[in-house]
Amino acid sequence: MSLLDLVKEAGIIGAGGAGFPTHVKLAAKAEYILLNGAECEPLLRVDQQLMALYPDEIIKGFEAAGRLVGAEKALIGIKGKHKEVVEVLKERIGALQLGNFVEVKELKDAYPAGDEQVLVYELTGRVVPEGGIPIHVGCVVINSETALNIYRASRNEPVTEKYITIAGDIPKRLTVKVPVGTPIIEVLGLSGIENFADYAVIDGGPMMGPVMRSMDGYVTKKTKGLVILKKKHHLIKRKTTGLEQAKRVNKSCEQCRMCTDMCPRYLLGHNLQPHKMMRVTNYGLQDAEDQKMVYLCSQCNLCELFSCPIGLFPKSNNQYLKQRLIEKNIRITKVPTSFVHRKNREFRLVPSKRLVAKLGLHHLDKPAPMTDITLKPEVVYIAKSQHAGAPAIPVVSVGDHVNAGQLIGKIPENSLGAAIHASISGTVVETENAYIAIRRD
Repeated sequence: MSLLDLVKEAGIIGAGGAGFPTHVKLAAKAEYILLNGAECEPLLRVDQQLMALYPDEIIKGFEAAGRLVGAEKALIGIKGKHKEVVEVLKERIGALQLGNFVEVKELKDAYPAGDEQVLVYELTGRVVPEGGIPIHVGCVVINSETALNIYRASRNEPVTEKYITIAGDIPKRLTVKVPVGTPIIEVLGLSGIENFADYAVIDGGPMMGPVMRSMDGYVTKKTKGLVILKKKHHLIKRKTTGLEQAKRVNKSCEQCRMCTDMCPRYLLGHNLQPHKMMRVTNYGLQDAEDQKMVYLCSQCNLCELFSCPIGLFPKSNNQYLKQRLIEKNIRITKVPTSFVHRKNREFRLVPSKRLVAKLGLHHLDKPAPMTDITLKPEVVYIAKSQHAGAPAIPVVSVGDHVNAGQLIGKIPENSLGAAIHASISGTVVETENAYIAIRRD
């Protein structure tokens, strides 16, 4: 079986973000394959630790993926501040005799260094076109956990576990490996907090992660971090502001254009200007052609949580206008032209330390060491849809006994999707709704 088939069979997806199926990415041909080890979201510690703990596996998985797409060069992007990890990677690349193909390139400690399009520019100097993706400039991007999973897939090991950082205003900050489908509340219990009545949880990083409506969810293949903060923390209040309230507050916009001047996509040369979109909403301008620029927003949240001097909500406004355009079936037209970054970009990069201070998290920005803890949930709930594309179709029935690693959901015919596997051995107790549930033996 080819590596591409093994990756597909293993159910590998992007280990964060939208969870795009990796076998689809690796079916393309590219000049560069890039490893996203930036992990620019504050407080999260997964990628940097995986690269230190499993350098050979990650390098080998990354190299194999690069050979698969026909890349001329495989570039690992990691922040230069992680000096020890950088040295480990360089030493192991040399020991594996891959120096002519795999190379480490250090990134500045700025946000959002881990944005795919920012990473492409920083590592290759190429700018992804508006409305485009990295392959449009000859690049394929995967992250370090995905590379580790590719290596494991080459050894016929499917994705059944997930690495997660538990951080925030808690007694115990740590990074752990847990079975996919583990109840979130069981993972949160590792934080040392027993009563969560006064706490809220951000699913992911403090910048882009949403505040969970409840703690009744389950770990998926793209769960990256759980940031626990007091409900009264201003970041929680900002992230739970409703759209209608945000629209009322946004009427105070002074058109200072700081949201635009600091926007990572604007600085790459794209025509994304959030201050103009605030003008559209506040003054009732209806030019749909101009509004299409909201499709270019990466939702990095820099405008809302850092750039705006009076605390308005430009990103939420972009989302509001985008939804209106979608309802009217108005889409952006991709223009296959080249772009050049704006000359002042290098002076407007946001240092991570300044961002952390602005978020009120500087006192919580501490290590979350990888910890060997074995969670044994009685029942796991494995989502049929935890990836971009169509939900997996169950290939098991209620009452079936399954072993850990066994296929339980397949990709629908002629669809984008990813396979799912049992993360524990036990009996299938549910298949009809959004999850395939397995009760432990």
